[in-house]
Amino acid sequence: MPIEQACHSHPWSEKVFRSCIDGRYFGQYAMKGDELIGFYIGEYILGEATLMDICVSPSQQGNGFGNALTNHFIDQAKSLGAETIWLEVRASNISAIMLYINHGFIETGRRTGYYPKEIGYEDAIVMKKYC
Repeated sequence: MPIEQACHSHPWSEKVFRSCIDGRYFGQYAMKGDELIGFYIGEYILGEATLMDICVSPSQQGNGFGNALTNHFIDQAKSLGAETIWLEVRASNISAIMLYINHGFIETGRRTGYYPKEIGYEDAIVMKKYC
């Protein structure tokens, strides 16, 4: 998926996307005209939701689409019955971390060396929000 490749240094494969098409996954996409400019995929299991992937086209970042998609994700998770929402974010992705903090997420831990990068690995910050 081109938008996934534009957004992430280590994008999901088509196989991973296909594995997210069943009853416990949910998502939304954002369009500008006929152009796909963003999306998210969430997972809901037993009162907990996890933001699995979120992406806004680099050319559209800073225009509020990430905020809108995050709001939609939180609302959708709540409507499914989530009491807690989880996510992981690259420690270097300061703009995403600030977005999540502004939505009420708090850091609960780190996964050392979780994400691959060009050379080596970087930590994932684990965040949660109570609904």
